[in-house]
Amino acid sequence: MKLTIDMRDETGTVGAKDQQLVLRLLEHAAEMENVGNAEVSLTFMDDESIRAINRDYREKDRATDVISFALEETVEGEMALSTPDGMPRLLGDILISSETADRQAGEYGHSREREIGFLALHGFLHLLGYDHMNEEDEKKMFGRQEEILESFGLGRDTDERP
Repeated sequence: MKLTIDMRDETGTVGAKDQQLVLRLLEHAAEMENVGNAEVSLTFMDDESIRAINRDYREKDRATDVISFALEETVEGEMALSTPDGMPRLLGDILISSETADRQAGEYGHSREREIGFLALHGFLHLLGYDHMNEEDEKKMFGRQEEILESFGLGRDTDERP
């Protein structure tokens, strides 16, 4: 099992320590989810950049904390991609606003590391097919997310994040 993560920091504000934490957390999550050989792209960007993507692709003209584009997910009329034997699964892209992450860490009263880890894992679980469009799916996704964070050592302490 190997997870390859192509990580970019367009803001210059996400240090090596935070990037290493995200790499280790997503590798841990991939093991817990039995992902196998896979590739993910993760980009840290500012509010303005993520707002443009949110507007153009999701028709929501506001900054957000994390957006995922799953390559294994298809919409009506699209042909499903298949992974050739011996090649890693291409899971997709995770985009995180480091500005929003910093703001939310303060609002929720926890560390920047916890927030960045939370958002990276949240985006990763979306790439694996988890969602929170209804109460049942939300319970499943957030429950699994907390389970992975806890086992990694980034569980809740005093924060109020769902």
